[in-house]
Amino acid sequence: MRSISPVRRRALLAAAGLCLAAVFGVSHAAAPLQAVASFSILGDIVREVGGEDVNVSTLVGPDGDAHEYEPTPGDAKKLSAAGVLFVNGLDFETWMPRLAKSSGFSGQTVVASKGVKPRKFAEAGGEHHHDDHDHDHDHDDDHGHGDKHGHHHHGDADPHAWQDLSNGVIYARNVAEGLAAADPARADAYRQRAQAYIARLQALDAEVRKTFAAIPAERRKVVTSHDAFGYFGDAYGVAFIPAMGVSTDAEPSAGDVARIIEQVKRERVPAVFVENISSPRLVQQIARETGAKVGGTLYSDALSKPGQPGATYLEMFEWNVRQLAAALQP
Repeated sequence: MRSISPVRRRALLAAAGLCLAAVFGVSHAAAPLQAVASFSILGDIVREVGGEDVNVSTLVGPDGDAHEYEPTPGDAKKLSAAGVLFVNGLDFETWMPRLAKSSGFSGQTVVASKGVKPRKFAEAGGEHHHDDHDHDHDHDDDHGHGDKHGHHHHGDADPHAWQDLSNGVIYARNVAEGLAAADPARADAYRQRAQAYIARLQALDAEVRKTFAAIPAERRKVVTSHDAFGYFGDAYGVAFIPAMGVSTDAEPSAGDVARIIEQVKRERVPAVFVENISSPRLVQQIARETGAKVGGTLYSDALSKPGQPGATYLEMFEWNVRQLAAALQP
């Protein structure tokens, strides 16, 4: 067997080394960025913008209630391995600081709602008079009970900003910039995907405005389980009367329920809706006592499970609009 000269051996080894470096270099560059999103709606936006370049884990999953969420050891593990964390902000994830601390998370945190004009609960329209009750019950917070409407969970700002598609555009831009900062090598891809996604959000926004403009203003009134649709109402001209406050774990008093029933009768509110994260009992009681129609399920704080209507942010919005428009038509 002919021996290989030392010079040729060095050349072959160098070539093999370059091949390995190329293989591992490409593999390294192509490894997806590990991202965590606090809840399913935000997780879907991150997936749309991140595409195949990002591996997204969601903490509060489909049909999950972020208001009552208790983080698990598995969540801490997900977060400790992530390079970037996406949160809604506006005090939506009151449990997140504890989780981030216990997980030892050291990546970047991106607040998706940055730049949104927050809707204040005290400014909420309609006759539910949040502020009338809040001031009467301020002393409850001192004892840890919170007021009837659950505002102690979120402060004054309504966190459900994604319920206005123009805010969804802000979320998508913030997600793109967050991904670009965490993974500069693919910044252009993130921004291009965000632009394509934003075009879809804006097209749907225009459709939604047209849909509700065609329904007489006096018909555009709805009862929902909890106070999650304020941004939707402000953007698209629908008055939402929440049976509960902002928090799904805040039980309304008999007096609150009686007031809502009286308002539904007085204003001839045509429909009441249950949400995918709430118990239907209260809404069904209001429908029984007023004769208002029970509409379909609305998706408020969480997407549906895959294969059901509302499995993505855009599908969720389209579904909610169809349900509301069908129930409110004269």
